[in-house]
Amino acid sequence: MRARTAILCSVADQGVAALTNILVLVAAARLSTVADFARFSAVYLVFTVLLGVSGAYTGQPLVLRRGGGEDTRGACRSAVVFTVGASAALGAATAAVCPLVPGDTARALLALGLVLPVVLGQDALRYAFSTLQKPHLALTGDLLRLACVLGALAAQEYGAAPARLIAVWGLSALPALLLSAVLLHRSTTGAPMSLRPLLRRGHLGQRFTVEFGVGNATSQLSVLGLGAVANPLLVGALRGATTLFGPLNVLFTSATSFGPPLLGRIGDERRRVRATAGLAAVLAATAALWAAALALLPDRAGRELLGDTWPTAAALLPATGSQYAAMAVGTCGLLALRMLDPRTTLSIQVVFSLTAVALMAGGYALGGVPGAAWGLCLGSLCKAAATWTRVARLRRRSTAETLSADALPAAP
Repeated sequence: MRARTAILCSVADQGVAALTNILVLVAAARLSTVADFARFSAVYLVFTVLLGVSGAYTGQPLVLRRGGGEDTRGACRSAVVFTVGASAALGAATAAVCPLVPGDTARALLALGLVLPVVLGQDALRYAFSTLQKPHLALTGDLLRLACVLGALAAQEYGAAPARLIAVWGLSALPALLLSAVLLHRSTTGAPMSLRPLLRRGHLGQRFTVEFGVGNATSQLSVLGLGAVANPLLVGALRGATTLFGPLNVLFTSATSFGPPLLGRIGDERRRVRATAGLAAVLAATAALWAAALALLPDRAGRELLGDTWPTAAALLPATGSQYAAMAVGTCGLLALRMLDPRTTLSIQVVFSLTAVALMAGGYALGGVPGAAWGLCLGSLCKAAATWTRVARLRRRSTAETLSADALPAAP
């Protein structure tokens, strides 16, 4: 497959996967009361964290492999089998514990545990196809999943319990899982399979999981925890607002996935940093325009999107839109740091992820749900400022080293 076609298929696949997640939340919001959507959002947030952990541990190390030899094909099979097995074990543990806990949220978690191998296994197959340089197969599976999810949720009635919606959503991914498994089997027939490297100490996925935990899961789990101890409606409100900005997540993911090879074609380091800064400005402006468009939506259109959750989510649009503009700048700052010195990103992720959690909790204490949203915005703004400050320092150090090397006398 030509590089341009492969990139288009990969971007389209990410877009379809993101669109599926967005439409699932939109459908759940329209089918649920505000309280039930809050419970559904809490459980779906748990799935989002587990999805990120799975991708960090098995998916990201997998896509770093080069070539399509037997070892790579075997690694793809191993990663998928490991993901299905690990998620089945985790789901079984969840299914054993949740019946002991009363409430609709516990029943929804039980349903998530039962469908976890299906949804995480299907996602692992996407990474396998990407590694095998067959993104069109991943796109085929995701298109089938999108059609099945929409059809299954469209058949549900208003007021369906969160556990029922979770079960319907998860099982609707089964046809895509089976199709993708058949396609992967045809592509990797005869390749050896070994799970030992995935369990070995020092596996690259362990570092990636830590980076995901401090960079992404921390803020999501903090929202979940704050909703548990303070106001459960906080989860539904913030989740509903961020759902509207789902297309921007696709842009951010595409930038971080395809940015390094494209920017690497620029020979001069200073020009690469300037190009990354220009990309940050474009993405931030896109976020601002998207927020403005959402703010101008009629109330009727908003309720068509999020149902009863719309009024609360609409009040958070200024804060969430500002947060995504800051996230655009911060994402490109991290992209620049990875090109300059990738070892500098982990410390920033740790410090400013915890800072965002503290600012969100403080904002909630001072101003309720809107205060929590503005706290998250301020955390993203601080992270963006820190990344570009570090970029500037590395650029100055690199320039100074270059000047010092030029000042040295030539060897006789």
